[in-house]
Amino acid sequence: MTDLPATSDEYLFGWDATPGIVSVWASREGRALVWRRHGEQLAVERARFRPWLFAATLDDLAHLGPGLAEASSPAAARAPVSYRELAGAPGSYRFLLEARDGRALERMILAGARRRLGREIASLYDLDDDYYRVGAVEQYLMQTGRVYFRGLAYADLVRMQIDFETTALDPGRGRIFMAAVRDSCGLAITLDAPTPADEAALIAELCALVRERDPDVIENHNLFGFDLPFLAARAAALGVPLRLGRAPGPPLLERYADMPGSYYSGRRRERYTLAGRELLDTMDAVRRHDFVARDLPSHRLKDVARVFGIAGPERVYLAGSEVYATYRDDPERVRRYALDDVAEVDGLSRQLLGAPFALAGMAPRRYERVASAGPAMGILEPMLVRAYLRAGAALPRQATEHGLPPHTGGALYLFAAGVAEQVVKADIASLYPSLMRTFKIGPACDQLGVLLRIVERLTDLRLFHKGAVRTAPPGSVAAQSHHALQAAMKLIINSAYGYMGAGSMALFADRNAADEVTRRGRAVLDHVVGELRSRGMALIEADTDGVYFAAPIGWSETQERAVVAAIGATLPDGIRLEYEGRYRAMLSHEVKNYALLAYDGQLIVRGAALRSSRSEPFGERFLRVALHCALAGDVAGVQAAYREVVAALRARELPAADVATRVRLSKNPASYLAARGAHREAAYEALLAAGRDTWEPGERVRCYKAQGGGYVWLPDEREDPAGAEATPGDDDEADFGDLGEFIGAPASPPDALDDRRDYDVEHYLQVLVTSYAGRLRKAFEPEDFAQLFRPDAQIGLFDRPVESIQPRWIRCEEA
Repeated sequence: MTDLPATSDEYLFGWDATPGIVSVWASREGRALVWRRHGEQLAVERARFRPWLFAATLDDLAHLGPGLAEASSPAAARAPVSYRELAGAPGSYRFLLEARDGRALERMILAGARRRLGREIASLYDLDDDYYRVGAVEQYLMQTGRVYFRGLAYADLVRMQIDFETTALDPGRGRIFMAAVRDSCGLAITLDAPTPADEAALIAELCALVRERDPDVIENHNLFGFDLPFLAARAAALGVPLRLGRAPGPPLLERYADMPGSYYSGRRRERYTLAGRELLDTMDAVRRHDFVARDLPSHRLKDVARVFGIAGPERVYLAGSEVYATYRDDPERVRRYALDDVAEVDGLSRQLLGAPFALAGMAPRRYERVASAGPAMGILEPMLVRAYLRAGAALPRQATEHGLPPHTGGALYLFAAGVAEQVVKADIASLYPSLMRTFKIGPACDQLGVLLRIVERLTDLRLFHKGAVRTAPPGSVAAQSHHALQAAMKLIINSAYGYMGAGSMALFADRNAADEVTRRGRAVLDHVVGELRSRGMALIEADTDGVYFAAPIGWSETQERAVVAAIGATLPDGIRLEYEGRYRAMLSHEVKNYALLAYDGQLIVRGAALRSSRSEPFGERFLRVALHCALAGDVAGVQAAYREVVAALRARELPAADVATRVRLSKNPASYLAARGAHREAAYEALLAAGRDTWEPGERVRCYKAQGGGYVWLPDEREDPAGAEATPGDDDEADFGDLGEFIGAPASPPDALDDRRDYDVEHYLQVLVTSYAGRLRKAFEPEDFAQLFRPDAQIGLFDRPVESIQPRWIRCEEA
């Protein structure tokens, strides 16, 4: 491929070449501060801009009379508000309003809307159908064509990691006794508050340290879910101002509510912002990675650090409930533990935040917002709006979808349930964006053709950067930069189809275009399925992500690749069928719910049907061992694993922490107590029994059923105070790796919390069968399943020899 300039397309990268922007702060009054980095030097630029918004009508500003002027008229320079009528369809947002003061503009619009509608209008959010606006920073970046990080590598940023150790999860009941601080310039220290009287000084010292070290970025794992809310609450209680911002901007930490149902968390969270510094939560980066890769056992810092190989061999581990007690006896051990935490956050940042860094060099948004945004509404739409603002074109306005038929989705097939051997995955590479590009399918309302242009250009650029990764020295800055760019571009490309099908949520949605993409996608998938069937392959399941099929036993990888290549050659130009991987075996349970056994022994589980929402550790361990044995054809091993856990439960060899389930609370104390008489729920009862009468919806708690029918609360570690931390039962995929452990033994991670053994044995024997063994039901014939997982684990008089029991095989006839 010929050399492609990295930033030559203003649709993708804006048009202003200003280098080194590391943060932007802007106000609705039209003032902006722009911080720029050149090596170790930092400069700040003061700027003015004209706040703007798109409007479908001028009716709400008619009361201004001569105060509203057409932008090209002589009066526009003196008028409080000017407008331009833009080229576009009737009913679109075809007026661009600008003013010296954005707040004043909004007040004028609201006053006119109240007169027009004859009712109270609280904010522009009540007039969403008539106006389209973005935040002040986005207004500035879209209007100027500027983006973050031109000419910078990720390593050029000055990053600081801050982590708090607290005496309790609730800032109303606990305090900060330590802060671990690390930065990319070599700092690694802890600040201590051994007594309650020292906490205010710790917070003030931390603020002074941030101002002295002057980082571009502050980051931590669960920063918005725990650290910043806890810090803000404690600072308010102690009367300490959080002066963390960068001069000459506002100094204080500011709080705002995130949009509900964010792309990766699915929950509304409070977020925080600082003038001149970008606040990054590596939890968002982990969710973004797992949303695509589906390869993490949980989203907890220590689990993720182990998966990515970031955890060092001397890493200190402590249970959350033990940290403060350990500090009182051995403060140096807790200091090492806390510094290990921030070191792992730094490692996660370097591994996972390269793509958001690259996206911030394209999308006109703050880096901190790009890092948590979904790729369609949060990245792609701002790029489209910027292009229309630049071209002076009207934005489309979506009509209501009420009464319209639902969007026709892609094909999804389950051909067989059971256990297959010699499994191959073939992927139709980037099917939907490839169809959009090949057949020129874009939104009819995109009069400038920006969306298709972005998809086409990004596809070419991504291929260029993928090639550059292969030629760059491994591990070099160049290799990392090219990899981050291609990963960022893949996110945007793959979001384009979903954006078109987003209905009234998206400015440039087009139901007909989205339906055409899926119609062609179904035809391509049906063609691939038909070709595989005609060649004698055993089909397992298929969707837009690709096709799983069983090849003849004994085939080499070369033979498998050849059949995929032969079928790929029959597809239309621009559509590629790729050989994605091969597996020793696969348990097909339901569509998009399966387990894979790789040739190296790695076990991968996908789909909620094979993951327990209860997440008791003893059951998770049994299930992964039993799945491994079933996929290996070791039925005796499946039965032995089951009987081993039954024996361990009956002998109370497992601690209570191994049978405890984790529950996300959905009710506040008042709501639960009001309904308690009609229905009692384990998690709340456990909290009440422990004397807890306050909690927040979204908080996760662990509890177990004790002998006698009561429920016991097990305090959890501080990384999961308010529901932001995922657990294995909440993820729809896990990578279990090697399986060499004794499954009846207690969990071995260093953060196991409790050794009590007063649980209800019969209850957990039933849980073992219904919640865990039951996930193997489709791997065996009904009578074999009943024999293997008999509740009493006894040998029956008419049992078949276990050696004669076979999984329910899905096998391919010789091609």
